[in-house]
Amino acid sequence: MADEPATDEPLDMLLKSTRDLLRPEQLVREATRDIVKDEIRRHLEKTLHEDPQLEQDLRTAVRDLLAARATEYAALVRVGTAAARLGLHALPPDVRQELTKEIVDLISKELGQIVERSL
Repeated sequence: MADEPATDEPLDMLLKSTRDLLRPEQLVREATRDIVKDEIRRHLEKTLHEDPQLEQDLRTAVRDLLAARATEYAALVRVGTAAARLGLHALPPDVRQELTKEIVDLISKELGQIVERSL
């Protein structure tokens, strides 16, 4: 079976993909990994449950990390905005005006789509 020539027939492709999905060594490896992950998760949850201060410290650290990431993303947006403004100011006035109009139109369209998807 491994020496079969590769063809583009739909049935051959389906059979090959099915054989790939049912490889026992891969299934055993993935199942074992999931069992180990679950066991580690249970042990960590038990450890945190037994030490409320450690659990609170972890929650605080995660909250601080998320706040730092949000601050980082906000700074990246500000840097991008400043770089875009710098690039626009370096252009000749007529090109700057046309490009600015196109950017505003694009942003308006994107914001409109975001609002529509959120409703």
